[in-house]
Amino acid sequence: MAYTRFERARIIGARALQIAMGAPILLDDVQGVVDPMEISMREFEAGVVPITVKRLLDAVA
Repeated sequence: MAYTRFERARIIGARALQIAMGAPILLDDVQGVVDPMEISMREFEAGVVPITVKRLLDAVA
């Protein structure tokens, strides 16, 4: 699924908040990285972020 830039920003930001609050990190290759934003971006690029997006299509009617 291709995400818009707004969805991408929301997913990465929400995941960074989770990591900052103590959620487990889902990647093994983040040794030495302490910035939650950097970790969440790496997780997003790897496709392992456990967040989904629900879209309402043609909800104008």
